[in-house]
Amino acid sequence: MFYYIIAFFIICLDQLTKWLIVKNMMLGDSIPVIDGFFYITSHRNSGAAWGILQGQMWFFYVITLVVIAGIIYYLQKHGQKDKLLGVALALMLGGAIGNFIDRIFRQEVVDFAHFVFGDYHYPIFNIADSSLCVGVILLFIQMLLDGKKNKESTT
Repeated sequence: MFYYIIAFFIICLDQLTKWLIVKNMMLGDSIPVIDGFFYITSHRNSGAAWGILQGQMWFFYVITLVVIAGIIYYLQKHGQKDKLLGVALALMLGGAIGNFIDRIFRQEVVDFAHFVFGDYHYPIFNIADSSLCVGVILLFIQMLLDGKKNKESTT
């Protein structure tokens, strides 16, 4: 149950921040937080990461539902035995559902976190995207730890 609370918290935080952006900023508006480095920028994305597959909503609906079902399955089957895996899956679940809500109700995803590194503008993202990325990184770490444990147990 703890892992579903994490996912729910991510979904709520994600949707709250997106609602604040939509209600208080015009599309394209940008507020410097750390001038020259970090901005809150009102942006929309009808595709995936870095704007790929723009306008392919049905593809995202199907893929996201499959991913959510897979995450819930693994969370139920393995999450209780391994805390790091459970947290990774919870973060991924919250992120997937957060962006899915946008796609269903807005037909696009609200993004706002905008980082600039010199002349490079990193693709604008949101809380759900961050949660997904951190979850995937934790999942990768878990896989490395499992591989190390398996290697040690066979030697």
